Amino acid sequence: MIRYALACDNGHDFESWFPSSASYDAQAERGLVECPICGSAKVGKQLMTPSLGRKGASKAQPEPHTAPPPSASAPAPMALLSEREQAVRAMLKAVREHVTKTADYVGDDFAAEARKMHYGEIEHRSIYGEANPVDAKALIEEGIEVHPIPVLPDDRN
Repeated sequence: MIRYALACDNGHDFESWFPSSASYDAQAERGLVECPICGSAKVGKQLMTPSLGRKGASKAQPEPHTAPPPSASAPAPMALLSEREQAVRAMLKAVREHVTKTADYVGDDFAAEARKMHYGEIEHRSIYGEANPVDAKALIEEGIEVHPIPVLPDDRN
């Protein structure tokens, strides 16, 4: 993991963690890195000093971190996700929950089951399961309507 100090074009400073520098670059290029204060996708890296350990410090225990006392001028804590991102994630989660509650899970047989229904071999019903990219493309080319179920970052943890 790598932590970057970032700033948007409106001058808001914030930090964010990424799996790698390439991951940051890919997300920023797609406009997925947004300012948590104003939502601007025009974000750039700021100059950061690296955290370097001292020689022989590996045996020493780190000093406990204590937060400075709050002051009247201290900025309010901010959410990692904007309200808009939280709302989108909630909608995607609701769609996923609806599908998993109301449809039959067919696992790896998804492509075969979808074809059988499309060609009238079995009764139509709502199904979900797994299909590799080749099978999914073939279904679409045959005119069989399929949609991916949204996957959220929380689902991968």
